Order: sequence, then C-alpha cells, then structure tokens
Amino acid sequence: MTNIALRFQHIVKRYDKKSVLNGVNLEIAKGEFFGLVGMNGAGKTTLIKCLLDFCETDEGTIEIFGVSNRLTEARKPMAFLPERFMPPYYLTGKDFLKYMLKLQGGVYAQAEAEVVLQALDLECAALSRAVRLYSKGMTQKLGLAACFLAQKELYVLDEPMSGLDPKARALLKVRLHALRESGCTLFFSSHALADVEEICDRMAILHEGQLRFVGSPKECREKYEAATLEQAFMRCIG
Repeated sequence: MTNIALRFQHIVKRYDKKSVLNGVNLEIAKGEFFGLVGMNGAGKTTLIKCLLDFCETDEGTIEIFGVSNRLTEARKPMAFLPERFMPPYYLTGKDFLKYMLKLQGGVYAQAEAEVVLQALDLECAALSRAVRLYSKGMTQKLGLAACFLAQKELYVLDEPMSGLDPKARALLKVRLHALRESGCTLFFSSHALADVEEICDRMAILHEGQLRFVGSPKECREKYEAATLEQAFMRCIG
C-alpha cells in the first residue's frame, strides 16, 4: 500500500472552454489532515468532483491509495460528504443510515449509531423522524454520522462545518481528532481559516483554478509575513 492517500497530477478541467482547474498537482500523505481553501468559484468543489469521478478531467490523472480514481474499487476506502448534503426527504434518519451502510456492505447497529449521534450532539429520537423535518444543522450531523459509521480510511468532506452551531463544531473537532489518532486521512474544503489552522497538518490555497500555496498553516503565515492565516490568505490571492 502506497503512503500517498491522494495524488492529483496536472488536473485540468474546462467548462465551455473556460478553465476551472488549470494544472493542479497535489499529493496528500496517508494519515494526513489536509485543508483546501479558496474563494467561491476557485475550483474547490470541482476538484473534489473530479476526485470522486463525478465529472471527467480534461487532462491529468488522480489516484486514491495508488489506484486510479476511475475504478470503482478505488473509492471503497473513502467516505464523502458533499457541501449541499440533501438526503432523500421521504426517509427517516434511521432509514437513511441503514441504507448508506447497506450500500457499502455494512450492517446498521442501533447502539453504535447512538454513540456517533451523541458525539455530534444529535438527539437519537431524531432517527425516527423524516429527514424533511430536520434543520440544516441536524441534516449536516446526519451526513457526518453516516460517514463516521462507515469507518473508512479516507474522509473527503466538502465544507463539513456548514450549518453547525458552536457546540457541534467543537464536538466534530473532537471526533476528527479521534480519527487522526486512528491513522485516518482527512481531505476537506473550508472557508473557515481558523478551523483549517486548528485541524490541518497542511493546506492548499486554490485561486482561479491554480494552487497558489501548499504547506502548513504556520508556513503560510511565515511566507506572507502575516499575523493571522486570514491575512496570509488575502496576501496570497493578491
């Protein structure tokens, strides 16, 4: 097994002849926590969609633990939460979790589900309600719970803090710390630079389809002679 969890090599993606990603090269090590930051429209979600083979790249290759992302087997060790997570409105929370685990060859266990829900500050009673009755925060917690119950090696989370209140954000960070201790890999996008600095080993700044910086949050601040990561980000994108 390779020590590289994700490898992006010269990724180019165009829409109507406009380049959204322009020669992205990036490697994320196994066990690394990596944050992808950038303005709206920078190409973050497009890069994740290419990783998941939701859309084809115009140039370049992507590997997941050394296996081409075009192969279904490559995505087996991965759990994914999209930015705009919308579970089927007619399912209950429990039905959704059971369905997701079944798709991945897993078995739903009520006790295990309750432990994960409590760790995310979602009442277990919510499992019996239709997800159409959930708030944005509750829906986000359900999606995160589905990812964590899958027990994967790699977690790809697009804006995982979206819709979470301060308590839930703090609890999610505790859960992520436990995943780090167990050797899991995290690749996530975020607009919250404070979260990136707290959680990540390394980060990348994607701007106008190109990587402007790759390194640790501390290295980013030092390179741009900034007191905060936010200031460094602004200087990086110019």
